[in-house]
Amino acid sequence: MGAHSRKCDWCGSGTPIVRDMEPVNPAFQYWCEDCARALIIKGDPIETYRELDGEPIYGRLLDAHCTLKRFYSFATA
Repeated sequence: MGAHSRKCDWCGSGTPIVRDMEPVNPAFQYWCEDCARALIIKGDPIETYRELDGEPIYGRLLDAHCTLKRFYSFATA
């Protein structure tokens, strides 16, 4: 199933921008921008992730809201 046909695993309505490559709960792997931002602000960002649309949206969210960026890594295909 492609990223464009999926919905955010948390809210069920947003279009996913990022996939958690090492999810604690496999039911929550795909995150929309709003839910991903909320995770970062809450202090629980995705540690190993893959951007889904080729745009570094999640990376920009980390830059804007996370002070410990060095601990997170972008997974390559």
